[in-house]
Amino acid sequence: MVRNVTVTVAGGADTRALGARLAKLLRAGDLLVLSGGLGAGKTTLTQGIGVGLGVRGAVTSPTFVIARVHPTEVGGPALVHVDAYRLGGSGDVEAEIDGLDLDASLDESVTVVEWGEGMVEALAENRLEVAIERDGAEADAPTDTPTDFAGDEVRTIVVRGIGARWADADLDALTG
Repeated sequence: MVRNVTVTVAGGADTRALGARLAKLLRAGDLLVLSGGLGAGKTTLTQGIGVGLGVRGAVTSPTFVIARVHPTEVGGPALVHVDAYRLGGSGDVEAEIDGLDLDASLDESVTVVEWGEGMVEALAENRLEVAIERDGAEADAPTDTPTDFAGDEVRTIVVRGIGARWADADLDALTG
């Protein structure tokens, strides 16, 4: 079963707030696959998820370390934040994903994978696929920082629930 909800956000604060609302729906074992161009707001959304989960430490892009684990401070699941952008250099993406050992922490953590589309879906039958698109004329303009955006830059975010886990989830709660 597949369920979709579309949310429009204006700026980084709205994106973080959406992430915090999304975190209320998440539990240990959940996999989120984030897609969108450079500067779309994937890390910004993950920052909101981190706040909503009550994790320790600042959530920043794990581009150079590939994966970061943010333990909870409130007794919930940890956040495993992965940036798959640099994967595939060896020509064997599957082996690189396997080398990250994500399946070892998947059951007890919320795992968010940026740039994971087409690479990590096999890790979980149930997952959220989150596509972030920059709207309008700004879509082709570079951003000053890839991990945030300012002002009222509009993003359209489509959250797609895949599998039985998301069949009855209140994804509509993300719109408000």
